[in-house]
Amino acid sequence: MNDTAFTFKTLNPDTILDALFEHGIRVDSGLTPLNSFENRVYQFQDEDRQRFVVKFYRPQRWSAEQIAEEHQFALELQADEIPMAAPLRFNGNTVLTHQGYYFAVFPSLGGRQYEADNIDQMEWVGRYLGRIHQTGRRERFQHRPEMGVKEYLLEPRQVFEHSNLMPAALKDRFLKTTDELIDAVMAQWHGRFNLLRLHGDCHPGNILWRDGPLFVDLDDARTGPAVQDLWMLLNGDKAEQRMQLETIIEAYEEFCPFNTEELALIEPLRAMRLVYYLAWLIRRWDDPAFPKNFPWLTGEDYWLRQTATFAEQIKTLREPPLQLVPMY
Repeated sequence: MNDTAFTFKTLNPDTILDALFEHGIRVDSGLTPLNSFENRVYQFQDEDRQRFVVKFYRPQRWSAEQIAEEHQFALELQADEIPMAAPLRFNGNTVLTHQGYYFAVFPSLGGRQYEADNIDQMEWVGRYLGRIHQTGRRERFQHRPEMGVKEYLLEPRQVFEHSNLMPAALKDRFLKTTDELIDAVMAQWHGRFNLLRLHGDCHPGNILWRDGPLFVDLDDARTGPAVQDLWMLLNGDKAEQRMQLETIIEAYEEFCPFNTEELALIEPLRAMRLVYYLAWLIRRWDDPAFPKNFPWLTGEDYWLRQTATFAEQIKTLREPPLQLVPMY
């Protein structure tokens, strides 16, 4: 598989239609692209007027074994009556191939947007996350990675150093601030947590609502601490976040115990996401979808703001971590 495939330049509508036809699906509508940059995801209707979603995985990111583990986790969750978008089987397989691309077909599941400031919805989500982690604890991923500083900090640091996207005049200052942020995270990243299979990217955009939560997109599923699936649901000031956290954890613990020592990982995990996301944009820059949708990435203002964001996160890491009860 070459760089042209990595950037999806060889994936065109005819290729998609042929791939679906090979597995007995005749598309009777257009292909509507859904909001995904890492993969290529389309909604369509077949000749029986059933709606589906097809997801073409970015080549060179996940192996067939890793994708199969994602699918198996989704199917386990579905079998445990957890509302999770899970792939369909074709001749017993969920990981399909066409012209070197891995892809999967899912039923199209509608829903409205999860309301991130709705405490009742947050309680529902907390309860289901407890159930997701109850399933996630049964076994470990054998092929998908474990969340850690190498993937989320050290490898991105090398990406930054060798990138020519940032203005040369700002690079030294940005790298210095990045190094300080990495040091601050490393000082707090502890191993006092139980590893389990996670959703991995449980932000409000990956939760739909229809008579309750519906979880989608296990593309970032990996092994890690439970708090990774909780912290992205928090918003507002510290007092609001504490109230939200108490609501989520109380509901979560109806099904699964939560190790409160993991609360100290919230800001390190936030820092790791900031660093990883920026490296992800740089790594994907040869994909035409990225310059088109993220044109500000090469501008001075963006890198100045990013340096300031990293510096602010260093200050946050030096503050006492979020606790379930106020510290007096």
